[in-house]
Amino acid sequence: MRLHRCLLLLLLATVSAVLVGCHHRPAEEAVRRAVAATEHAAEAVDAGAFRDRLSEDFTGNRGEVDRRQLVDLLRLARLRGETIHVLMGPLSIEPRGDRFLVTFTVTLSSGGRLLPSDMGIYRVESAWRREGGDWVCYAATWSRPR
Repeated sequence: MRLHRCLLLLLLATVSAVLVGCHHRPAEEAVRRAVAATEHAAEAVDAGAFRDRLSEDFTGNRGEVDRRQLVDLLRLARLRGETIHVLMGPLSIEPRGDRFLVTFTVTLSSGGRLLPSDMGIYRVESAWRREGGDWVCYAATWSRPR
C-alpha cells in the first residue's frame, strides 16, 4: 500500500512537472501554426483564409496598410491568375504577456506582374493575439534588409 502511494505521488509529480514545463508551449505552437496557415493562404492566393488570420483592426507598416487592402490585393491577384511564392526563414517567437511577437524573414516572388516591384526579401515583425479560439495577427511591419 505504501509503495502504491509513493508511485501515485511520483506519477502526479511527473504529470505536474510536464504540465508546468509546457505552459507556454501550446500557445507558442498555436501561433506557429497560425503563421504557417497565413503563409499557405498567401501562397494559395486564398483571400478568405488570409483574411481569417488578420484581426479586423489589423494595421500594417504603422497604418500604411489595413486588413481590407491586403485582402483586396490577394483577391485581385486571384482574379488575374497570379501565383505567389512565399519562402519564410526561421521564426523567432517572443511572448509578450498574453500576446506574441513573431519575427522572420520572407522572400516573396510572383509568377505574374501584379506586384513585381514589391517582390523580394523582407524582414517582418508581426504581433499576434488570441481572438476567440484563434490566433490572429493584429499588427505587422515589414522592410527590406539593408
